Amino acid sequence: MKLSLKTLLLTAIVSAISLSAQADDIEGKIDAINAEAQSFVVQGITFFTETTTDYDDGLRTFADLKVGQNIEVDFEYRDKRHIATEIELEK
Repeated sequence: MKLSLKTLLLTAIVSAISLSAQADDIEGKIDAINAEAQSFVVQGITFFTETTTDYDDGLRTFADLKVGQNIEVDFEYRDKRHIATEIELEK
């Protein structure tokens, strides 16, 4: 079955959009915190929090985050920023 160039391009575009909208996660220690920007750094990546960010496993708010804590961050990449959707304390 032959696919047209338009079909191939459309498939590639849909795949790229789907990949960019997927959530991801990362584990590591918090290297730095910026309370003013409501952001923190794990493995060299700056994550921004929002009012909808979910905190679990002993964390309730952004103020509970401390440098050196081992956490797991679920995030989405939107508007050229890593947005934390969920932050869990790892033991």
